[in-house]
Amino acid sequence: MPIFTSPLPALRRARRRRRLRESELRVAMQLQRIVIRIVWAALVVLMLVGIGTVGFYHIGGDHSDWSDALYMTLITISTVGYGEIVPLPTLADRVFAGFVAVSGLGALTFLFTSLSVFFLEKDLDHSLRRRRMEKRIQKLRQHFIICGFGRVGRSVGGELQNTGRHFVAIDTEEARFEDNLDKFPGLLYLQGDASDDDLLEAADIFDARGLFAVTGDDSRNLMIIITARQLNPDLRIVARAQESRNVEKMRKVGADAVISPDFTGGIRLASAMVRPHVVSFLDEMVRSDKNVRLEEVHVPVGFPATRVGDLRLRSPDYILLALREEDGSWVFNPRVDEVVSPGATIIALANPSGRAQLKAHLIERIG
Repeated sequence: MPIFTSPLPALRRARRRRRLRESELRVAMQLQRIVIRIVWAALVVLMLVGIGTVGFYHIGGDHSDWSDALYMTLITISTVGYGEIVPLPTLADRVFAGFVAVSGLGALTFLFTSLSVFFLEKDLDHSLRRRRMEKRIQKLRQHFIICGFGRVGRSVGGELQNTGRHFVAIDTEEARFEDNLDKFPGLLYLQGDASDDDLLEAADIFDARGLFAVTGDDSRNLMIIITARQLNPDLRIVARAQESRNVEKMRKVGADAVISPDFTGGIRLASAMVRPHVVSFLDEMVRSDKNVRLEEVHVPVGFPATRVGDLRLRSPDYILLALREEDGSWVFNPRVDEVVSPGATIIALANPSGRAQLKAHLIERIG
């Protein structure tokens, strides 16, 4: 029976690429118009300098040379007014000087205004930076999206960064990104409301592996979950709930997991009392520069059922701890004769390099 694949994600990606091209075209046209204004203004200024220099040279006659004429033109156009280097004895000469002064001042004002727009236009600068950012985001695959880059969002981003996973951050306050670029070099981010369809599409939600709804507002997190689930039904969504009464609501609208800081904080406090060494061990993993974590690696489809003893599941970079079978059952500290089947999940203690090695080893056996 053929598997039906919805064409909507592909259509949305095409629409997103079309919008990106249109945005690039608009920015390029805007930049082109500003450059044309600058070029024309500079040409007018040069033309007036030339006309003024020739005119003052002829007005001065034997009393001035070309350098005096050029200097007279420059101080006239800039309205500095140090004095008449070239004498202006007649009314016609003074009218000519006034024409050069007024025309030159207007041309210089237009030129400097255009240059200010070119260098200081915030909207243009923002559009260019956002266009470059979106191009980099479009190249990502199996990345994560963090909606809300406050204290919790930055903690999530730090964990993803330490374990070698790519992510895109979204927040309404751009200052939160600018203030943390030193902690997150190469940070990919988008400024705006994460519950907006277009913004999630710009974050390439169709190719994302998961999304974190971790703003400080439960109602906004609910809207983010609903929007994300509609755009990508297969996406894994983890949400933060400030109020415990909102946990079930978030699950009903599509969150795969909901974390309540109050609940997890209580569990943590109790564990620190009754299991202090376990908590110390977990804390050390997070603080260690080796970035060792409890990781899960899914056994890919097509993997031949293989005994644990026949797999290279022991390494300086990872240690096998448990297997989660496809039916949901667990096998802790599996024996060498335990069979690893496709669809199972391997739980291992590993650093980022070990996680990559384990994945590569499983894929090699498919071939």
